[in-house]
Amino acid sequence: MSDLENRTPSHPGRRAVIVGAGIAGMATALRLHRQGWDVVVVERAPSRRSSGYLLNLHGPGFSAAERLGLVPALTPRDIGFFTSILVHADGREKFRLPAAVTEAAVGSRALSLFRGDLESALYDAVAGQVDFHFGTTVQAVAQTPADVVVTLSDGTPLQAELLVGADGVHSRVRELVFGSESDHLVDLGHMVGAFPLETLPEQVPEGFGSTFIGPGRTAAVMNLGPERSSAFFAYRCTDPGGDLALGAAPALTQAFGDLGGGVADALRQLETSSDTAYFDSVGQVVMDHWSQGRVVLLGDAAWCVTVFAGYGAALALDGADRLGTALTEHDHIPTALATWETSLRPEVRKRQALARKGISRFAPPSRAHVWVGEQMLRAIQLPGIRTLVQRAIARANN
Repeated sequence: MSDLENRTPSHPGRRAVIVGAGIAGMATALRLHRQGWDVVVVERAPSRRSSGYLLNLHGPGFSAAERLGLVPALTPRDIGFFTSILVHADGREKFRLPAAVTEAAVGSRALSLFRGDLESALYDAVAGQVDFHFGTTVQAVAQTPADVVVTLSDGTPLQAELLVGADGVHSRVRELVFGSESDHLVDLGHMVGAFPLETLPEQVPEGFGSTFIGPGRTAAVMNLGPERSSAFFAYRCTDPGGDLALGAAPALTQAFGDLGGGVADALRQLETSSDTAYFDSVGQVVMDHWSQGRVVLLGDAAWCVTVFAGYGAALALDGADRLGTALTEHDHIPTALATWETSLRPEVRKRQALARKGISRFAPPSRAHVWVGEQMLRAIQLPGIRTLVQRAIARANN
């Protein structure tokens, strides 16, 4: 039983409306429900969604999962560390990065999960405890000093003391309360695609991941067994709008269709199951403030550190947990939201900066950058260098 489960509800009868049933939204729903809030979750998708790409929880992200009581449910779903094979464009092997190297660098307080598994654990924790409105969007938001009224697309009005916009990088709540997306979303000139693989990629040994890194692009295919395999793509793009209009399968085939090995197999699978893919331009949300009155943004809706930071899920969990703490310590909601933001903003700034620096790892500017990156990966396997990497990761997590 988690510490949260042992706490006496601190705000019985208070109501929160949370928009978005992703990691940030459901983590917030879990945290507030266990504090005694009446929680309503609004989700535009017709049913709960899950996606197949990998994420890592370590450092503050793992600690937040622990405080939310999620670790017992997540541990059986942890895929652990696996050997990565760096390959040429045609799929031939260059060298391997053993699982033990990554494990030694990251440490034992870490979980490697599919996003869908984390979402399932969160949903299981709140199912039957909070009210879900699927297939619904927010049409209007009006607030007074005493409450906030949310009007849904089906005409339903919801009155609450708090509205949480956890509805992703293209947040409807942010648009209604804080202004146009163009005022806050900074395009980073790259595209990302990720999707599960229904058929195991024959060119990648089971239990391994295969990665091609070339100028301006990265393609990774992971064969981790049935229902545990996936593909990930990132590439530099001068016309994100044009690629979004093309769609996942045509755009990714256009960018990676010359590659062989597991990539070719993954792209063929995508052609017949493109509805399972996550495909979007890469951008960071930059805002002067994340709250206004009784409305607060959380997760990608507020900051979107991007996949290049590798820390989005961790920040969503940590942000939800810290929000619960602030609302416990301050009955006055605007004060609680301001306190929460002050505590979290330095971490978000750091992660956004690391993501911008990290773009070159996913989309190296030149062949020379690719070569330097490969030499660094080879060097990590040396004990002395590995210790330096461990220290750098520890500093990044503090």
